[in-house]
Amino acid sequence: MKKLFALLLTLAMVLSLAACGGGKKEEKPADTNAPATETPAATGKVYYLNFKPEADQAWQELAKTYTAQTGVEVKVVTAASGEYNTTLTAEMGKSEAPTLFQCGNAQALLDWGDYCMDLSGTKVLDEMTTGDFNLVEDGAVKAIGYCYEAFGIIVNKALLKTAGYELSDITNFETLKAVAEDIHARSGELGFDAFSSSGLDGSSSWRFSGHLANMPLYYEFRDDGVTEQPATITGAYLDNFRNIWDLYIDNASASKSSLTTATGDMSSGEFKEGKAVFYQNGTWEYAGLIEAGLKAEDLAMIPIYCGADGEENAGLCCGTENCWAVNAKSSEADIQATLDFIYWVVTSDEGTKMMAEQFGPIPFKNAKASENVFFNDANAYMADGKYTVTWAFNHTPNVDSWRATVVSALAAYSADQSDANWDAVKTAFVDGWAYEYGVQNG
Repeated sequence: MKKLFALLLTLAMVLSLAACGGGKKEEKPADTNAPATETPAATGKVYYLNFKPEADQAWQELAKTYTAQTGVEVKVVTAASGEYNTTLTAEMGKSEAPTLFQCGNAQALLDWGDYCMDLSGTKVLDEMTTGDFNLVEDGAVKAIGYCYEAFGIIVNKALLKTAGYELSDITNFETLKAVAEDIHARSGELGFDAFSSSGLDGSSSWRFSGHLANMPLYYEFRDDGVTEQPATITGAYLDNFRNIWDLYIDNASASKSSLTTATGDMSSGEFKEGKAVFYQNGTWEYAGLIEAGLKAEDLAMIPIYCGADGEENAGLCCGTENCWAVNAKSSEADIQATLDFIYWVVTSDEGTKMMAEQFGPIPFKNAKASENVFFNDANAYMADGKYTVTWAFNHTPNVDSWRATVVSALAAYSADQSDANWDAVKTAFVDGWAYEYGVQNG
């Protein structure tokens, strides 16, 4: 009887072990070539070098939330406006370099392509609804466009109405010019001017050497069928560039001689304080304008009209330079932690909420709807069949140096709007492009 009991007990123990998975499983050898699985990586850390100063606070708060939830350290450092490339170069030379950084155009890919991990096969890439904004090189996804943006002329509709006009009165450069010049002529009685200051200080000049310069580049490239970075440009639409630049500086309260030191904050402040009807900038400014007390119903964005034929059918300038790259030279643990973090940003409630508020529509499956009226304007132009003015300035060679030369010439012209000084702007634009292309391409 005792032997029977012992036999039954042994049998029960064996069955128990089998049911609990106690037996040893056959393990497959590790595949060292397999992509990261993107499971929580508490041993790694994240260092994000942020591109946009206006989003710094939002990124800092989001990083704290993620750390609180996962225990993973996330450090966010924000480069000063106009200083990203300089800051990135300095930070990449440190022992603890950024694990996540911006690589937003062809020039950046030439400079930092070796640092960009191929994101093919990662979970964050699988969450994308379009690859149109990604940077791809030889089949490798080097950087992903995490949002798209639009820029144009921001309008205070309440002030415009006070001056006796509606948005529908502005359909091209001719009508924009008539409205702006009338407002400027009556600025004393109205208590506000047409345009905010077009500062050429480093914190502001990118709006003109980059975004405004996009107008002549876009129309030239469209005419010539340019889809890749050209070695030379003709400057065929530089007279149109002069049209809109003159309109900006001739119809603002800022002294033309002060433009070299006028900052981005000054220009933004003038608009926020109701001192100007028009302000050239982009969708990223929306949150700051609302925080400053402007009402959503009083804001709109219209195209940058410059006198090009058919521009009545133009929409806003849409594209992106906001592309995430993961540092391929970081440790495996930090790479994994970084992949985990950006996946959480584009899938979690906290992350997608912040992205919608700060960046508007994002090309990910879990994106939240944006309340940004500037994006609604961009979509409305598209829905009406207007053509989108794409970001031709992304093709600029040796971008910082080329822009600096254009800004210098533009500053001299602004102080004395002579034909000779405008010829110097053309030289900086056209000859400078060829020169910088040669520098960039050896």
